[in-house]
Amino acid sequence: MDPRTRSRITGLVLAGGRGTRMGGLDKGLQPLAGEPLALHVAKRLADQVDTLLISANRHPDDYARLAAPFHARVVADTTGDFPGPLAGLLAGLRAASTELVLCVPCDTPALPTDLARRLLAALDAEHADVAVAATVDRQGHTSLHPVVALVRTALADDLSAYLEAGERKVRTWYARHKHVEVPFSDEHAFYNANSLRELADLERTLAAHPERGG
Repeated sequence: MDPRTRSRITGLVLAGGRGTRMGGLDKGLQPLAGEPLALHVAKRLADQVDTLLISANRHPDDYARLAAPFHARVVADTTGDFPGPLAGLLAGLRAASTELVLCVPCDTPALPTDLARRLLAALDAEHADVAVAATVDRQGHTSLHPVVALVRTALADDLSAYLEAGERKVRTWYARHKHVEVPFSDEHAFYNANSLRELADLERTLAAHPERGG
């Protein structure tokens, strides 16, 4: 992507969840092919954005070491009750110095290398506030990936008010703003690992298809 275009975007790796389906483990620090999941994602994103942030609520020293090669900062939720990905997004929106934040989950190591470019093109074309990634299968069914999104930092105050009102649903918050869904054809690029079993499956898949890895 053109450096001037890239300079509009801060990348945000969301690694602040409870890891409930992983037995409480910190998902972003779980190894995949010998490296933490979040590191794979950071590598995938680094060349697409101006700067990187990592949203993490546990093990800040580990994430700081992971972030160091990218000159990235680690940010945490302002509340201690793990309110979900929107809280991590809010921390990123507050910390970013660019007009846009590209947020992605820490367990999607095969994200498209043109993710930022395509989301930005759609956002600009539609004069939207949010561009969300989606995949379309062979039957024409669309699957939305709501935490893979390009969001204007100007929405921070609105998101803060939404969370303070006790709301948590990502799609409901997007619906408050002009948003666009951006279709991608490769479903594997958005495969994520919510459990240790899924992580093992992902490792086998990437071993068989290394070109998909981060």
